[in-house]
Amino acid sequence: MSQDPWLQNYEATCRMAQEIAEKIHERNRQQGTGVNPAKINMTLRALLQKLKQNIAQLKHGLLPASSTRHIMQLEADRRQNLIDELLTREKQLNATFKGDIMEPGPSRSTLMGDGAGVSQGVATNPWLVNETEETGGLTFGEIKEQQQQIIDAQDAGLDALAAVISRQKMMGQEIGNELDEQNEIIDDLTHLVDKTDDRIRNETRRVKLVETKSASCGMLVVIVLLLIAIVVVAVWPK
Repeated sequence: MSQDPWLQNYEATCRMAQEIAEKIHERNRQQGTGVNPAKINMTLRALLQKLKQNIAQLKHGLLPASSTRHIMQLEADRRQNLIDELLTREKQLNATFKGDIMEPGPSRSTLMGDGAGVSQGVATNPWLVNETEETGGLTFGEIKEQQQQIIDAQDAGLDALAAVISRQKMMGQEIGNELDEQNEIIDDLTHLVDKTDDRIRNETRRVKLVETKSASCGMLVVIVLLLIAIVVVAVWPK
């Protein structure tokens, strides 16, 4: 299982800070013996600049990981504390390099971390403070394993969510197909209703026409009967 790249970069940055502290100590020792420290000062300036860049990269790399929920908020806060500690350490190293403050005198074992941890190949954080209960006393390897378990659980949850979304998508497609069929049926019914309405209007016009013709025929019959009656009356003998 590969280690988190962010933690790898953090460990490398811690080692660089440790190297800078040791070189500052060596520089001060050379100054005490009268040796010109110009070369080591040049190296220290380059290392301090690189340390600043590495801390900036750690800070920049933490933002997308926390915003995309790749890591839990608790772990993001812990890593932010680590960055703050590195920033403080970087300021101290710069001040010591410039001679603003006296070089701190921690033992080599303090700078290197616990000897047992080094022998086992596990880097520890020599400046970690305010350790949380969840990660208190854990090595980077254990924290990495714990983080991987959290990520695996998140992946499982995302897989389950993806399955639910896939089923909902299928249901949506089926509903869409059903709606298309219903729309086709409605269109057919609308067409039939329009045709029926046209037929009804045509039949209505025919009925009115027949009624009009029937009325005209009745008037003709009455007129004919009246003419016959007049003729009969006229020729009837008195």
